[in-house]
Amino acid sequence: MNKFIRLTTIRKCRVLTPTGWIALSMGFGLIMVSVLLFVHPFLSPTKPIHGDILVVEGWLPDYALKKVKAYFQKGGYKLLVTTGGRIRVGSFVSEYETWAKLASLSLNELGIPQKKIIAVPGLLNIKKDRTYHSALAVKKRLYTEGLNTASIDIVSLGTHARRSWFLFEEVFSTVNVGVISISPNDYDVSRWWLFSEGVRSVVSESIAYFYARFIFSSTT
Repeated sequence: MNKFIRLTTIRKCRVLTPTGWIALSMGFGLIMVSVLLFVHPFLSPTKPIHGDILVVEGWLPDYALKKVKAYFQKGGYKLLVTTGGRIRVGSFVSEYETWAKLASLSLNELGIPQKKIIAVPGLLNIKKDRTYHSALAVKKRLYTEGLNTASIDIVSLGTHARRSWFLFEEVFSTVNVGVISISPNDYDVSRWWLFSEGVRSVVSESIAYFYARFIFSSTT
């Protein structure tokens, strides 16, 4: 009778030995070191194809735009396209409505002829999947310019580059797409885990890339 009313029982279980704990700790440490060393380079690739058109995300900071000028001049590109929707900070005092327009004028001020720059702001009221919609706007504009078969290189900042590259490849599925990642200057990319900005950048962009790669759908 007692065996039917017992509330506990004894079962055998397998536990780690001291050697097992050491092996587990070493394996976990190896994974952590690999993440620290390789996640930032993965998210910020630079693999240009030196195509016909250089596409620049217009929200890049001024120091990055200076590097864009150097890439454009040395790469032999025929055209520079700036992207980016509505500027939501400082709109009360700024005469420029979009990042695309601001970057276009900034690059012109840096010495790139205006006739070689096209600003493509896209839709102004987009609140999500902005990079994807920027790519769609660029594709539509290049089609109207008769440049729908031109290969492109997309320029982005740091860890945002992998996601931008993936989404532009999704949109420009019939042409070659390369990528250039400009290193941020507010933290050391080789030791990003020691900087709050580096940690925020890697964590947020890892999540955003996972969403773009495995969850996002252009039909939604």
